[in-house]
Amino acid sequence: MISIDRKTMASMIDHTVLKPFASKEHILQGCREALEHKFASVCINPCFIKLVAKELKDSDVKTCTVISFPLGANTSDIKSSEARNAVNDGAQEIDMVINIGALKDGDLTYVENDISQVVKASGGAIVKVIIETCYLTDEEKVIACEIAKKAGASYVKTSTGFATGGATAHDIDLMRRTVGKDLGVKASGGVKTLHDALIMLEAGANRIGASSGVEIIRQML
Repeated sequence: MISIDRKTMASMIDHTVLKPFASKEHILQGCREALEHKFASVCINPCFIKLVAKELKDSDVKTCTVISFPLGANTSDIKSSEARNAVNDGAQEIDMVINIGALKDGDLTYVENDISQVVKASGGAIVKVIIETCYLTDEEKVIACEIAKKAGASYVKTSTGFATGGATAHDIDLMRRTVGKDLGVKASGGVKTLHDALIMLEAGANRIGASSGVEIIRQML
C-alpha cells in the first residue's frame, strides 16, 4: 500500500458538502474543517460559492463548485452560464457532469463541445469532468476520458456520489492509464475511510472527493 503523510493526504482532499439539506451552518463548518486540516478545497453547491469564497479568502484552500449536478443533462448553454457565474462568484475549481446520455448515444461531438464550452466559460479555473463511471462500460469510460482531455479539462472524475455506484480502483487505474500524466484523476463516491483513500491513490488518483475528509485524516493519527 502507498505510504503518505497527513499533510500530503489532506492536500489532495476536496472536502465535500453537497447534501440537499446542507444549511449555511453545515457549509461554515466545512470551511472551518478545511482550514484546520488544509484540505485542497471545499466543494459546495453554487448557491454557497460567495459564502465559501469569503470564508476561505487569503488561504490555500480553494472554493470548488459543481455544474449541472448531479445528472449532467442541462444544455451546454446553461452549463457554460453556470460555470461563468460560478467563477464570477469566486469559484476556483469547477466539477461538471458530462451529458451521459449523449455519450451512450455515441454523440461524441456533442460531449466534447459540452465540456469545451464549460472549460472556456471557466476562464482558467480548474475543470474536473465527472463521467459517472457506474453508468458506463470500460470502453465508454476510456472514450469519456479521451474527450475530456481533448476538450481541455484539468481532471477526470469518477462519480457524483449520487448515482448507483462510486469510485473503484479498477476505474481509477483505467482512467489514469487513459489520460496519462497530463490530467489529474479524482476519485469520488464512496471514499469514506483512510483505507478507501489509500486504495484510490495507489490506483492512480491524485485528488479525493469525500464528505468524510476529517475522518480520513483522523485515522492517520
